[in-house]
Amino acid sequence: MNPTTVQMIGATLFALAVIHTFSVAYFERLAHRYPAHAGAFHFLGEIEAVFGFWALVFVAFKFVITGKTATVEYLEGRNFTEPLFVFVVMVIAASKPVVELASFLVRGLTRLAPAQSRAKPMAFYFISLALVPLMGSFITEPAAMTLAALLLREHFFSKNISTRLKYATVGVLFVNVSIGGTLTAYAAPPVLMVATTWQWDTAFMMSNFGWRAALAVAINALSVTLIFGKQLRDVPYQATGGVRMTMPWSIILVSLAFLAIVVVFAHHEVVFIAIFCFFLGFASAYEKYQDKLILREALLVGFFLGGLVVLGAQQQWWLQPLLTTLSPDAAFFGAAVLTAVTDNAALTYLASLVPGLSDEFKYMVVAGAVTGGGLTVIANAPNPAGYAILKGSFDDNAIGAGGLFLAALPPTLVAAFCLWALR
Repeated sequence: MNPTTVQMIGATLFALAVIHTFSVAYFERLAHRYPAHAGAFHFLGEIEAVFGFWALVFVAFKFVITGKTATVEYLEGRNFTEPLFVFVVMVIAASKPVVELASFLVRGLTRLAPAQSRAKPMAFYFISLALVPLMGSFITEPAAMTLAALLLREHFFSKNISTRLKYATVGVLFVNVSIGGTLTAYAAPPVLMVATTWQWDTAFMMSNFGWRAALAVAINALSVTLIFGKQLRDVPYQATGGVRMTMPWSIILVSLAFLAIVVVFAHHEVVFIAIFCFFLGFASAYEKYQDKLILREALLVGFFLGGLVVLGAQQQWWLQPLLTTLSPDAAFFGAAVLTAVTDNAALTYLASLVPGLSDEFKYMVVAGAVTGGGLTVIANAPNPAGYAILKGSFDDNAIGAGGLFLAALPPTLVAAFCLWALR
């Protein structure tokens, strides 16, 4: 490896960005200590702003070292489709008609569950952590993360539940969404990065990843439900409401059509941005059927992922050679660990650039990448969306990086067992 000066700077700034993600609570404390500069410290304390900020620092360094033309060419050579797509799908999936439909379906399944009335909150909780993440294989992982996080925030996080339960819920949610999107070839970002190159279609994903991922999702959701069953039973069941739909079905169907078109054209930003503009007009025309759109939260998530795209491209010089030295088994665990400090989509993309990999190695890299996708906020593209929705329910308006890692570790081990040991 003979990295250039720019690559060395990119790797250093990437490491600083990772450290920054573990230190956002410190900046929030600085904001209270120095009110004159509270705005700047609050910005640096937003985990969604971390990679965007350090990407700006990198661009400034590159501009000084290589000049305007090379810097602009570098930025124009990056693919920002995924950040734009996550922004758009997050706003549409979090709109009131879509959320009400998801809640209606979960409530209906809860009502059908063979459980006593006092155990109904447990059933609702289990379905939210099991079924909705698996829906990510069809409506995309960012949409599933948004829906599950909104349901959990409304029905459980807004109630008087312990911080321990909140962390356990976020850990399972992040892991389940990461592995729950692998039943198809188009919904999980790390799968999207390799599907065309390696000729993986939905039939391949269903037969190789599908039942293993579904088993891990079910085990994780059931385990956390049973462990915290006493607390969950104390959540008033009336909070989940009845099963009557109050939203006009015409509004719901149009909103679903917007969501479906965006998902179908997920790789074509010109199309889905245009559809998004029509959606904004529709939401404005029928404002009485909408809550406030989560534009700010979604923009911050897009900013986070955009920064990851800019900085992540500078890690190829050390990450790709590292992957090629590993055996298939080592590739699984190496990918799971590296995902926690990079992005699993970036990791699998780099693997797709290596020629001559065995089929077993390819499976192991992707399986490891999705297994480790819940350990940190940066590990999987939809995680910042869940973080943005749920962070307000935690102390200091932030989900601690250490707490998230510890909470996500047990469901990650379950995912590793199902995707590695049962292969």
